[in-house]
Amino acid sequence: MSRRLQLLLVVLLVFVSGCQSDCLADAQARGWIFVVLGAFGAGFLTSLTPCVYPMIPITLAIFGARGKDVPRKRAITLAVAYVGGMCVMYAALGVTFAMIGKAGAFGTQLASPWVVFPLVALFLTLAASMFGAFELNLPSGIQARLNRIGGKGFGGAFAMGLVGGLIAAPCTGPFLASLLIYVSTSGNALGGGGLLFTYGLGMGVLFFILAAFAVALPKSGAWMDAVKSIGGIGLLFACVYYLMPFLPWLRDAVVPTTGFVVVAAIVAVIGLAAGAVHKSFHGSWGERAQKGFAVAMVLSGAVAIWLWRQAPKHQVTWETDEAGAIAKARSEHKLLMIDFSASWCNPCHAMERTFGTDDVYTAITKDFVPLKFEVTKQSDVNDALKLKYDSLTLPSVIFMDPSDGTVFQRIRTEMEPDAMLKVIDAAAARQVKMKAGGC
Repeated sequence: MSRRLQLLLVVLLVFVSGCQSDCLADAQARGWIFVVLGAFGAGFLTSLTPCVYPMIPITLAIFGARGKDVPRKRAITLAVAYVGGMCVMYAALGVTFAMIGKAGAFGTQLASPWVVFPLVALFLTLAASMFGAFELNLPSGIQARLNRIGGKGFGGAFAMGLVGGLIAAPCTGPFLASLLIYVSTSGNALGGGGLLFTYGLGMGVLFFILAAFAVALPKSGAWMDAVKSIGGIGLLFACVYYLMPFLPWLRDAVVPTTGFVVVAAIVAVIGLAAGAVHKSFHGSWGERAQKGFAVAMVLSGAVAIWLWRQAPKHQVTWETDEAGAIAKARSEHKLLMIDFSASWCNPCHAMERTFGTDDVYTAITKDFVPLKFEVTKQSDVNDALKLKYDSLTLPSVIFMDPSDGTVFQRIRTEMEPDAMLKVIDAAAARQVKMKAGGC
């Protein structure tokens, strides 16, 4: 490919990579469409890796969707069957991991070093693989058995799709792991299955294009190593993300100013220009050192930008005693705003930024008594509070009447300031109607 096309591809992949994996929680605050796009982008990114991309024309030929005498309609239908098989397999994984997370309170365990450190070690191993330190391959016996599944025809194409993701596991693993951990913390079986189904659709884009238009894909080459490098940087970012409960000083070091984020962005751009993506760890020692330094710059800039986005402009003064907060709200004739938070809950930290924006902060201090329950540790007291207020998943924010416990509004997902203001206004309006006898 030309250098201009390579540059365009790198920029596109960096953008897509930033929308997927552990930034899905941030995307959710802007609407589920961004979460879906992130999962789709992760799937498309996976299809450009060396484990998948070179095998696409061969796979299509095996089940009969590639050839001079194959009608386009039949080729497209066969491609749909194959991609459908992949989507079903990934969706089943998504539902399974969401149910496991819901049953085992996986999110709560993210505050435990016994869970987080092995998880980070796994991500570091996957990142090293993406940077080319070693190759992850399925055992040859399992690989041979999987390759024998399926064949020509629609049923064969669907069966091949069911195992296609497993065969490509060495490259799908790094992208897939982040998505599965995300749905595990959500505990949402329907959402988890849908996101992983979308991931499969992203992987299938090039299958559809080849089957429909019989075009020739660009040749495999060094640009695929750039794709893997992007995946490696994303996995390193995931390591920092899950280590945040143990690195509180990182949040304290962030300054919520425009100058801070501009410097962070410049550092990341310099890292990209210096070779974080296009340089190789297989070159000379000088090139390896340059790439390592460039990767560190991109990672530092990306983490700084992410933390800057979560840094609150104003600090809400939270009550921590339930009885005292209720009494205060009654005496001041205000609503009670209850926020459940935990050190492992990154969406909860992002909500602190929303609470600290000018308009939201003013509305909270004017009409509400804010009460925070810190539920980082699993205990009988915290479990009882979560059951009492129906806050088994985080984030959870409740707006209620302190006199009788009537809940006016409830938030179960990260929100941007404009959306939060609408919820606050709706809660205040409902209280006014109840006092006036309108409800």
